[in-house]
Amino acid sequence: MAPVSVKRVLISEIVDPCCKTILQENGIEVTEKQQMSKEELIAEIQNYDGLVVRSATKVTADVINAGSNLKIIGRAGTGVDNVDVDAATKRGIIVMNTPSGNTISAAELTCALLMSLSRHIPQAVMSMKDGKWDRKKFMGAELYGKVLGIVGLGRIGKEVATRMQSFGMKTIGYDPITPPEVSAGWGVEQMSLEQLWPQCDYITVHTPLMPSTTGLLNDASFAKCKKGVKVVNCARGGIIDEAALLRAVESGQCGGAGLDVFVEEPPKDRALVNHPNVISCPHLGASTKEAQARCGKDIALQIVDMVTGKALVGAVNAQVLVSTFSPDSHQWIRLGESMGRVLKACSTSKEPYSQVHVTALGESLKKSTGFLSSAAVVGLLTEGPQNGPNLVNALPLAAETGITVKTDHNDSNGREACVVEVSVNGSSYKAVGSVQTGVPVLLELNGSVFRQPIPLSGHLLFFKAATSTDLLLSVTGVLAAAGVELESFSASTASSGDQWYCMGISSLLGDMGAFKSFVKEAAQLSV
Repeated sequence: MAPVSVKRVLISEIVDPCCKTILQENGIEVTEKQQMSKEELIAEIQNYDGLVVRSATKVTADVINAGSNLKIIGRAGTGVDNVDVDAATKRGIIVMNTPSGNTISAAELTCALLMSLSRHIPQAVMSMKDGKWDRKKFMGAELYGKVLGIVGLGRIGKEVATRMQSFGMKTIGYDPITPPEVSAGWGVEQMSLEQLWPQCDYITVHTPLMPSTTGLLNDASFAKCKKGVKVVNCARGGIIDEAALLRAVESGQCGGAGLDVFVEEPPKDRALVNHPNVISCPHLGASTKEAQARCGKDIALQIVDMVTGKALVGAVNAQVLVSTFSPDSHQWIRLGESMGRVLKACSTSKEPYSQVHVTALGESLKKSTGFLSSAAVVGLLTEGPQNGPNLVNALPLAAETGITVKTDHNDSNGREACVVEVSVNGSSYKAVGSVQTGVPVLLELNGSVFRQPIPLSGHLLFFKAATSTDLLLSVTGVLAAAGVELESFSASTASSGDQWYCMGISSLLGDMGAFKSFVKEAAQLSV
């Protein structure tokens, strides 16, 4: 992948100093400005290529659209629910997080809350500070032999499971992504939520906040749980329905809750915070020196690796880019974009497009279909040199404009090539290309196989005409009259019928009208 140019980065929250140091050591200018209002951030962000945030900064669509130079938004932490990822994707901006930076800290806090719930530790501490000595009031229960339900078996869920197993807890769980055989390997039996709720003495949630997980624990699910079940949320506010939780703790259906996160932070409604059976913290999951240093270091290194073209780690909206960091991928991306531009030039009078079908040929391109299709769409949708689509937003933009994108792979007996076919207004245009000795070349256009591969660079003139002895003379005559020099010429291998031809020319023609009398179609472009 061509390195992304990031020269100036804004850090809008307190991040470990190593983040700034690493970025600066790699030639990136860094500005730190904390506690900006939305209006101040909108005014400031236009000056930067990158933005680094934690969880407090709300990177809304307004902020993203104001960042005219923005290429990367880095979240020094796990979740990205404070970033409008859809808006960033539409703008072609990469959003990345540090998925493992605070794993241990969040898992340890979860375990601490589970233990605090079982023994009423915070309440006992406050009682002692009040001058009391009330042993009977704080009768607890052992964790040994109890059942812990873990909803979300990613990095943090796994770490919680292994730690609580050391207390003799039985761990069961639910996760729609992690295979049951994988979680079984670290001692968690997976089951459906309907099976899980009635078995649990304790429940902890470790999912992202999304429509499918919002209100996951609600009145209905609490009703299916054991009476007195205790719950912990160190993930995201809203996974547990706060109103339902309050009703459950007041009725005794829920025996206690440990909350590190809330729907609104800080919470204005203090009913849950003030309840005697609720232990609450001000979002401390990642608030350890180690986690902050790790997240700050990770996000800086991820940005540097991306900028230098080394790797892409932690991108939440640009998985298509992950496979673009191999040594040869840049030329194949250039090929895809160039083929898209050739097909656009040849079919521009017949828009709009309805479908793009990209086929990668050859075993070595098996993992390249994603970026090849995105690259072809970039070429097809690019209108000018500025602010065109990129690999991040190409497919969403295609879908928005009604274009269906299909991808395929074929081993093709060792041949390495890319086939791009576009459907436009009832017609079909097809190009076949490859990379030869590091150069993207066009091999075929609409059934015409070229005798010599056409390097996809410079100014190119394509035309379709019947084979004749006078054709070349007529075309070169038009070029000479316009003061344009012929630099290369490639004809079809076929000797009869209508064929496509390509000429490399010194500059684009101002008027293509002179070709109308002896060619059926003509197009020119600069690559």
